[in-house]
Amino acid sequence: MNIEVDIDPATEIRALARPTNLQSGMEPLKVLAREVDSLDAKLQELADLAGEGTERTVERLRNALADFEPSVTLLGQVKAGKTSLVNAMAGWADLLPSDVNPWTSVVTSLHLVPGKKRVEIGARFKFMTEEEWDRLLTKGGRIGELAGRAGADSELQKIREQIETMCEKSRKRLGRRFEMLLGQEHEYGFFDKNLVERYTVLGDDFDFEGGPADDDQGRFADITRSADLYLNSQTVPFRMCLRDTPGVNDTFMMREQVTIQAIRESKICVVVLSAHQALTSVDMGLIRLISNLKARDVLIFVNRIDELPDPANQIPEIETSIRQTLKDHHGPEAAEIVFGSAYWANKVLSGQLEEMSEASTKTLLSWAESTLTPQVADQSSANMVWELSGLPALFRALSGRIVETQGKRQLHKIASSAVTIAGSLHAADTIAIGGAAHDNSMSMYEAKGEFDAIAERNLAALDVAFAEVVASYQQRADRAHANFVERATHSLIAHLERYGESDVWEYSPTGLRMLLRSAYTVFGTRAQSVAATHYETAVGDVAELYCRAFGPAVEGIQIAVPSAPQIPSPVALGQAIALDFRDGWWVSWWRRTRGYKAFANRFHKLISAETEDFMHQLKTVQTEAVFQDARTALSDFFEEQKDILLELRNHNGGDVQELFIGRDEADRQDRLQDLVAGLSELTTEDA
Repeated sequence: MNIEVDIDPATEIRALARPTNLQSGMEPLKVLAREVDSLDAKLQELADLAGEGTERTVERLRNALADFEPSVTLLGQVKAGKTSLVNAMAGWADLLPSDVNPWTSVVTSLHLVPGKKRVEIGARFKFMTEEEWDRLLTKGGRIGELAGRAGADSELQKIREQIETMCEKSRKRLGRRFEMLLGQEHEYGFFDKNLVERYTVLGDDFDFEGGPADDDQGRFADITRSADLYLNSQTVPFRMCLRDTPGVNDTFMMREQVTIQAIRESKICVVVLSAHQALTSVDMGLIRLISNLKARDVLIFVNRIDELPDPANQIPEIETSIRQTLKDHHGPEAAEIVFGSAYWANKVLSGQLEEMSEASTKTLLSWAESTLTPQVADQSSANMVWELSGLPALFRALSGRIVETQGKRQLHKIASSAVTIAGSLHAADTIAIGGAAHDNSMSMYEAKGEFDAIAERNLAALDVAFAEVVASYQQRADRAHANFVERATHSLIAHLERYGESDVWEYSPTGLRMLLRSAYTVFGTRAQSVAATHYETAVGDVAELYCRAFGPAVEGIQIAVPSAPQIPSPVALGQAIALDFRDGWWVSWWRRTRGYKAFANRFHKLISAETEDFMHQLKTVQTEAVFQDARTALSDFFEEQKDILLELRNHNGGDVQELFIGRDEADRQDRLQDLVAGLSELTTEDA
């Protein structure tokens, strides 16, 4: 007798083993999804009631709502299980290759869309630019640049040999296409594991005579910069982007650069540690990155607890050790720490609980005895293991932060704009239907001219004010940098006078980072204050124009003040510089330098060159990003108001019946009033 097993073809989960609590911990995201759907329905109704001008504005709001995708970046130690954790969070065991160690600088972004049918819907792979490849090839990446500046010729030669080997393999795999691919993109309407491995995993040895040994694996991996995968997910109730980053401790430090960029693009970071490694001084690069983030923006997931022999007693010790390390190195001490096992979670997803190793099963039972609550203990084995894996706890922490830091702010912003539009439409009805009694001597041409002048004047004023804030910050940052180099040089000379040249001098750059972080914090506060002040002025100017142009009929309009820009964390401060190294690099530099004056001069040049990049990132790149956000918000405000002005102006007089053909005017006004009331509820939420 043959028994047919019910298998889900998309996930390969046996139906009887499928857990029913995959969305445990994501209740806040379910609420957010309902609120977004409700807001979209209101925007659709508003679009139906709007005129041609404001309909375009409403459509832009709907697009902004549809494009809203909270993002989470995962970073951490190599082989801590980041990729396995990403697979579990996506609800698809073995989705991304996790059994190999890629040595390319690839950030893989999973764009998850809720859906019961797991259908791959696309992939996009971006290659390095010619500039990035040339920097790696000619200078050996940042490590090569550092070695060159420090005079560590032997180390630099090793790096060049590694790069030449990598380049030779790449050229043999890609042939003439090699140079042509740089700076390009490849897009697919599907993806599978083999396709992902072709772009992100270098693989093992390649047989250059007959081609790669494993069906094209790693063909483009050397030059791939990033990968974007789009798929449905049963686990998420609201769309989400998970960014899986490579380790930060690679040979050429290219991963550090792309990881920093990934952190900039996300509001929340999950730091993945191994229960065996926890957080040690070896992870200084990782600590530097997260120390520049707010505690609420960092979650720590300690993975691989399935390998602990005594989790109940070891986990509290590990947590104490992690918090002490964060405290000692000025990290986010208050960051939430979650313990779990991606291995257990993926076994649940694949329906292979009975195939776990004996040691892991023993650890699971031990952990269950000390942590399972009576409510969970009554559930199925798959549900219990899913809970013990730590995924629900991780999702619970993530969901709350996503809603608080991203969801509410986006809803508030869009709802506020919608309230303004709905209020203006109601005022337009009043003008058209009631024929507002006021002396309107302002023509359409005059009103539009004044409006354009107001927009130009306010945008120019914002530009000038922001330039002053940026200039003040840049001067303060330069002073902090110069003072640090001067103090460090004095410390170096004092060390030489006391100990001579035989004893290696060490000096922590923590002071520089703290001074720059303080200057950046002041900049952020001033930037938000300046933006808020100019936004209020702009709203006042527009409101005054409405009053002069339309009189009492516009009294019901609520004009929302744009939100001041959020200030991104100064993650560039986490970039490694020469003083962070306590290994062969620094010792080699020291031993090649002779004479007190030579030490001081070469040190000054070395540190100035080493800090040039992240000073540029802090002083120029991040300030420009804040300014552009502030200016875009004000520019978008004027675009919305221009459409509203035209709507008001077009409804002032004319044939009312022609304007509202097929619509009941009283019903339309009632619907607008209801819309304003419903949308206003969302604007009262904390952003």
